[in-house]
Amino acid sequence: MNTQIALIVEELFGVKTDVQLSRPEPQFGDYSTNIAMQLAKEVGKNPRDIAMQLVDKMQHVGDFSEVSIAGPGFINIRLSDKALLQLVKNEPHPKRAGMKVVIETNNPNPFKAMHIGHAFNAVLADTIASLLAVDGAVVHRVSYHGDVGLHVGKSMYSLLRYVDGNISKLHNVPVDERNTFMSRMYAEGSRAYKEDEVAKLEIDALAKESFSPTSDLYKHVYETCKAWSFEQIDATVAQLGNISVERRFLESEADPVGVETVRNNVPDVFQESNGALIFKGSEYGSFDNAFVASNGSGLYAARDLGLMQLKNNAYHAEKSYIVTGGEQRDYFKGVIAAAELCIPELKSVTVNIPTGLVKLTTGKMSSRDGDVVEIGWLFDQFREAIKERGGEPTDEIVAGALRYQFLKVKVGSDVVFDVSDAVSLTGNTGSYLQYAHARARRILEKTAGDIRVSDNLYPEDRMLVRKLGEYGELVALSTQSLEPHYICNYLFELAQEFNRYYEKNQVVGNEKESHRAGIVAMYADTLRAGLMILGIVAPEKM
Repeated sequence: MNTQIALIVEELFGVKTDVQLSRPEPQFGDYSTNIAMQLAKEVGKNPRDIAMQLVDKMQHVGDFSEVSIAGPGFINIRLSDKALLQLVKNEPHPKRAGMKVVIETNNPNPFKAMHIGHAFNAVLADTIASLLAVDGAVVHRVSYHGDVGLHVGKSMYSLLRYVDGNISKLHNVPVDERNTFMSRMYAEGSRAYKEDEVAKLEIDALAKESFSPTSDLYKHVYETCKAWSFEQIDATVAQLGNISVERRFLESEADPVGVETVRNNVPDVFQESNGALIFKGSEYGSFDNAFVASNGSGLYAARDLGLMQLKNNAYHAEKSYIVTGGEQRDYFKGVIAAAELCIPELKSVTVNIPTGLVKLTTGKMSSRDGDVVEIGWLFDQFREAIKERGGEPTDEIVAGALRYQFLKVKVGSDVVFDVSDAVSLTGNTGSYLQYAHARARRILEKTAGDIRVSDNLYPEDRMLVRKLGEYGELVALSTQSLEPHYICNYLFELAQEFNRYYEKNQVVGNEKESHRAGIVAMYADTLRAGLMILGIVAPEKM
């Protein structure tokens, strides 16, 4: 449609231009453009005169059933029934076709319980990966986990005291209690590190040993609990509805690569300061940060630098996306700047997408002592809330409700929700949209005969079909900006529009049953397609 109008502009005025269309209120038409006002200066004519010439020509184009002028030269366009229906059928035009990208879709550390913040980042990253795939990119989902360092030392401090030389104590921990057990161990170690100077020294030593364990007991406890952690991470991520990663990267792999890169770029990129190797991130919109400690050990930034190289060696991606908490925004500005100075081929490759915080109306996310609200607790809360409203809390329904709460807010904004509201069947929730899809499928099950949309729409059809035609535009907006909330908002508005249609227009048993059932089918298919991009199952029944 933009192209049709652009060709008319070129024919009438000899000007090549991009025509921008907007969606006005329905009473004004299906589209609106201010192209006449944009052309006024270049053409040297009054905008309204330009608009009159355009309208006169456009009235003879089959896609437009009505074209009118408003105000100083706005052109309002009403589409023909055929064109309106074609919008519903149009396939997207990918803009990242063939682009190779890599994205970390989960990164919780082992030796700690997976908490709600981890779940938020995992769901958002997985959905962004889907948006990239919809836009034609070749997407590699990976994960990254800290299997060495201080947090391991804190957990090992408590774990070694717990087993007290008797490894069987560890193996007696029930499978369904391991996540809570690991959370408790980490919290105890965190408190000891903060409150006990002797414990702090021991934890520092245990953290160092995580890079190269020496004692058999340490190795056994370390490997056992690391395996537990990854089993739990994989199970939880799957329960969230995420697509599996194809490769798992570890800090223990990235550390030596990053440390070597830092040492090889002194003093050009990194400077020595009291024995540590520092990057002056303050010159790049970040802050000055140590990549290698004075004792020669690699720090987080060195490992992230190493990870960038590992991912580049594995995939040679054009873009590499990292979804993290907003508090890491400035940190990653510095790491990315350092990486681009050290390795020119990484220029403009890594993109950090910072999120907001998850806030529950029922309590805090975490405390300074290492205690967290585990994701398992939130799953249980959702199950109970769904039961209370009379629903069946299957994993797909729970995941759908949880994912939608994370995704319906603009990327970077805080997520604040009440669990009971999140499973409501009447508000802007994943449960509502899943129910809306199941309801539409039930209507179709009751219809008899062929399901076919007539080439000519009835007046009562237009609002719903118009809304269905917006789907491709909203998906394009989401894929371009990598912001799934646009799709969430659209699907909610679409479901509301369908409700208005269905309340006023009988489907089953009506003389227009075949035609109206066809519209219901288009609606159900569109709802399902949008939910699939969000990683939410569209159930046939609820």
